[in-house]
This record gives sequence, C-alpha cells and structure tokens, in this order.
Amino acid sequence: MESTIQKTPRIEMVDALRGFAVMAILLVHSVEHFIFPVYPTDSPAWLSALDTGTFNAVFALFAGKAYAIFSLLFGFTFFIQCDNQRKLGKDFGYRYLWRLVLLAGFATLNAAFFPGGDVLLLYSVMGLVLFIVRKWSDKAILLAAIFFTLQPIEWYHYVVSLINPAHQLPDYGVGPMYDQVAEVTKSGNFWEFLWCNITLGQKASFMWAVGAGRVLQTAGLFLIGMYIGRKRLFESNVRNLRFWTKALIISAVAFAPLLSLHNLIMEGSPLVGQTAGTAFDMWQKLAFTFVLVSSFVLLYQYKGFRDKVSNLRFYGKMSLTNYVSQSIIGAIIYFPFGLYLAPYCGYTVSLLIGMATIFCQVQFCKWWFKSHKQGPLEGLWHKWTWL
Repeated sequence: MESTIQKTPRIEMVDALRGFAVMAILLVHSVEHFIFPVYPTDSPAWLSALDTGTFNAVFALFAGKAYAIFSLLFGFTFFIQCDNQRKLGKDFGYRYLWRLVLLAGFATLNAAFFPGGDVLLLYSVMGLVLFIVRKWSDKAILLAAIFFTLQPIEWYHYVVSLINPAHQLPDYGVGPMYDQVAEVTKSGNFWEFLWCNITLGQKASFMWAVGAGRVLQTAGLFLIGMYIGRKRLFESNVRNLRFWTKALIISAVAFAPLLSLHNLIMEGSPLVGQTAGTAFDMWQKLAFTFVLVSSFVLLYQYKGFRDKVSNLRFYGKMSLTNYVSQSIIGAIIYFPFGLYLAPYCGYTVSLLIGMATIFCQVQFCKWWFKSHKQGPLEGLWHKWTWL
C-alpha cells in the first residue's frame, strides 16, 4: 500500500533558496565575529572606509532577512512532512513534537560555540505554533500569520504608553547577560565558555528575541511558509510565477516607505523606538525578505542563474550541519580559546573568511552527497525522529 503512495517531490529551488539563506547567515555572523565584538583598533583610513562599506552592505542585504527566509522554509518543510504522512493516513503532529525536542538538542550544540545563544532554540519553542494550527484551514492560517507579523506586543506597549506616559517596557536584562557572556569568552577558558553559552547565552538570546520582536515574527514566518506549501507556490508554473512577480512588485514598493517611516520613528523617544519602531523595523525587513525570495524564485526559472547557484542546492540540503559547523569554525577562528584572530580581522577580512568558509563547506557537501542521502546532522535528526 505505502509503495503506491507518492511523496511530495523535493523542490530543487527550495534547497537552493535554503542554501542562500544559510550562506547569508554565515556572512552576517562572520562580519560580527559570531557575536564577539573584538576588532582591530589601528586600521589605515582606506581599510576603515572599506570596512564601513562592507558592514553596511552585508547588514542592509542580509541582517534580519536571511533568518526570515530560513524561518519561512522551516514552516514550508513542516508542511511537506505533514503532507507526506497525511498521504499515508497518519498525523505527523506528535512525531513533530519529538522532532522539536531533538532540535533543542542541536540548538544546545550550536549555542555551545556561539556566544549569545542560538535561533534554533527559538525555533524549537515557537515551532509549537505549527503543531497547534496543523489542521486549521488555509484562511485561518493566513489570518494567524498576519496577526503575528503585525507585532501585536509592540503595538500594545505603544498604545498603553499613550494612555499612561509613565508606562515602562519590561527589562529582560539582556545587556548585562551579554556582557557577562563576552567576559567569559575573553577569558579563554574553554569549558567555562561552553557552559556559559548553553546556559546564560541561550537565555540572553531568547530574551533578546522577545524584546526585539523576533518571537511573534518567527511564528508568523513559520505560518507563511506553511501557507506557501499548502498553496504549492514554490512549484514552477505560470500561475505561481505571476504570484511571485506581484509579490516582488508589492514588497519592493512597500520597502522604501516602511524603511523611511522606521528611520523617522527612531528619531523619537526611546520607548516609541522600542515599540512602534520595532514593528516598522520588522515590517521593512519582512518586505525586503520577500524582495529577495521573489527575486530568487523568478531568477531560478532561467538556466543561467540556476547553473550559477547550483552549489547552493547541496549547501541547502545540508543546512543544519552547515549552520552548526559554521559556529564551531567561527569560534575556532575568532575566539581566545582558538586562533584568536578577532583583533586582527576587520569587517572586510572577516567577510572574506566567511566566503572561504562557505567554499570549503560546499566542497564538503558535494563530497558527502556522493555516498550519503542526507547530511551528518540531518541524518541523525531523521533517524532519531523515527525511533
């Protein structure tokens, strides 16, 4: 019976898009030394100018957007898994809950080498939203996604502050926690570094996500990805290409005014900046995220573009392994317990190191897939999921 049921076919373009997201995440993390702000103090003027341009370009293009694409595809992958099990007459939901527990384990592994925590822990927590809505209608999922991405918590605090000028935002103590993590990192004590990262660092990261509007936005992105999967919008056909063309136009037109409004709002009081300002920041990044996704989908229809980004398919199929190994490689390169190159690497040099890391990871992926169907961590995650 099961052999006659066709699984949802793997979409090559989605692997490439996921690879693009993981690549962009690495470039951002490399430029910021994996949340370890130690840089050269006496660079020549020309290099300082180049570093400023490098930092601005990388963060304008990828910061907050690469993670958003990664989150979108997390929800899409959940749909694919659910759909495959539905065809077998099974509910993937409870197996998925166990999968989230395993993801928390991988988050701990990654966070051990990444000061300030890790987004995978946020995924393992907010992934519960996908379990809750897995049987909802398409319309209900879309409405829930819109609700989450509207950033209701930020607007609640903003409205309350208008009613009560003495209103204060919750203090999650993120700054002092990050300061303590940084001090432990600078000490060079490897075991203390690991322990601090998986305890205080994880807490700091999650609390930062709460204060920065990332928690509800992540839930919204998960649901958008699930909705895209249900509507088969990543499949290549005329109807979908029209959809992505419209999405590109709308998101491109919306981006500039949202960015301008965000910058204008940030000139106001700190409380307004941390409430309405945060909401507009999330919206302008979301708009640019869809500029990137729509552009990638449309360009992928052309053979020339597909050939140029073909290596991203391998990179994306091994996204968990690459994401975790990035942190380990970055820690060895930049931190005091390793080579401690952070004081000698400005933004431009760090970007080049990130690009070299990507090249090496891609070569490993291509070699690995010659004899394996999944990446090392992907294989473990799959095997343990179906224990």
